[in-house]
Amino acid sequence: MSRRSLLLLFLLGLAVPLAIAQFQSLPGYMDSDYYFGGGVQLARGNGFTEPYLWNHLADPRGLPTPSHAYWMPLASLLAAAGMWLTGQTTFASARIGFILLAALVPPLTSLLAFRLTSNRAASLLSGLLACFPIYYAPFLPVPDNYAIYMLLGIAFFLLFSNLQSPTSNLQSPITFLLLGLVSALASLARSDGLLWLGMSLLAAVWFASKQISKSTTQADSHTSTSVRLPPPASRLPPSASCLLPSAFRLLPPALCVLAGFFLLMSPWYARNLAVFGSFMAPGSSRALWLTSYNDTFAYPASQLTMTRWLASGWDAILLARAKAGGVNLLNAFAAQGGIFLFPFILAGLWILRRDLRVRFAALAWILLLAAMTLVFPFAGPRGAFFHAGAALQPMWWSLAPVGLDAAVAWARRRGRFDDRAFVVFRGALVGIAALMTVAIFAIRVLPNWEREDGHYAGVETLLLQQGAPSDGIVIVRNPPGYNIVTGRAAIALPTGGIASVLAVAERYDARYLVLEPLGTTGDLRELYDHPDRFPEFIYLGEADDDRLYEIVR
Repeated sequence: MSRRSLLLLFLLGLAVPLAIAQFQSLPGYMDSDYYFGGGVQLARGNGFTEPYLWNHLADPRGLPTPSHAYWMPLASLLAAAGMWLTGQTTFASARIGFILLAALVPPLTSLLAFRLTSNRAASLLSGLLACFPIYYAPFLPVPDNYAIYMLLGIAFFLLFSNLQSPTSNLQSPITFLLLGLVSALASLARSDGLLWLGMSLLAAVWFASKQISKSTTQADSHTSTSVRLPPPASRLPPSASCLLPSAFRLLPPALCVLAGFFLLMSPWYARNLAVFGSFMAPGSSRALWLTSYNDTFAYPASQLTMTRWLASGWDAILLARAKAGGVNLLNAFAAQGGIFLFPFILAGLWILRRDLRVRFAALAWILLLAAMTLVFPFAGPRGAFFHAGAALQPMWWSLAPVGLDAAVAWARRRGRFDDRAFVVFRGALVGIAALMTVAIFAIRVLPNWEREDGHYAGVETLLLQQGAPSDGIVIVRNPPGYNIVTGRAAIALPTGGIASVLAVAERYDARYLVLEPLGTTGDLRELYDHPDRFPEFIYLGEADDDRLYEIVR
């Protein structure tokens, strides 16, 4: 690819998220709220702490609490870097790094496609598809892991390409060290980033096996063409290396991967060990035993055990995974496959099925689908599969033009279309991607992007009018969102109804409760509709359909 083409892709890749960002003055959803809030804490010198509690899985003692006990810190670190750069803890400063990373995705996708196909036109098309990422477009300009994961996925497959080059023997130690660093960055971005450590180790095993096979072939060839003389006692014949245990000879590449991984991850594991008493944060381990998505907010979290999970019954366990599989496959078709790109991606997969990079991508996707269906059947369909799949998205954009060209070539062999067909259909593919990106922007961003966080400003105004002290803690559905809008400490609304709310209020000395019309069920719905029937709460008023209560203790 020419530098001019890559520069144009970068500029277009910068223009699209910048245009979308003009309509996003707030993060817009809880994940981004959390990462932005974590960045604010770091930029203000408060370290890895947070004045809010978005779930109860880590069972903290009080506020402020150690941060990133469930989600990982890389997006917050990137948000903080933008704030440190500008000297302002604003949302505009926090997203500088994310917009720049999003701009890098199209040119690097084009570079990856060229490594796969050596076709400049198809590679340019791949980069243009990355400029108009359809369902991913609204999320690239805000603090989250989408652009980070896309770039790390590109880095993995570009590094893997190095292992297939003639000079791979000389490059392999550095390449595997870099694969370890990429795996560490993926793990610092998301918990499922450990998948890329596994893929990197698998690449190390593949490379070592290839080198063993090559050495064995050369040794056998040397033995068959040379005079067979008894070797000196101090030397082994070349073929004797084949007698060494294979596992021993697989170690060096794998050790390079692990060295790179732990070089970056060790400080974070040391922090977790000091704060939580374990290398992994406690919140993610309890997520294994959810029986519904609402269990994410269960209080107390100690009830989330394997015994309780088994007690829910195998019918419920299997049904949840069947539903998750259906939703995840629909996600693969619509969001990851872009609907109209999906058949071309499948065709590209089949055409390049012998390419090891494509095989590794397919394997990573299958493992990811299995994890988000069988292990995390509630988080997966609620966005985790969409999030984690971003790492493979550049590969799919690289394969779609391969499938398109094959389809056009097939039609031309049957007398349809003329020489201009390739150009016309490539242009049509970009045009459809651009139109669908605009449509998703109009549906997802324009009407109500700021509704998720912005309505809390009215609740806070009402709270202050009622004379609430500034240190009064609020129980609310989206604590990070409430905190970044108002600056007030907040705790997640627990599942379990009024009894759980009162228990949480007692545990964390919370004084106020906010109920929103959507998602309020059971006796909390009764409280929302008939506040006068519950003497444990004093109704303070309503703002934008959100109802505010003081908790009587």
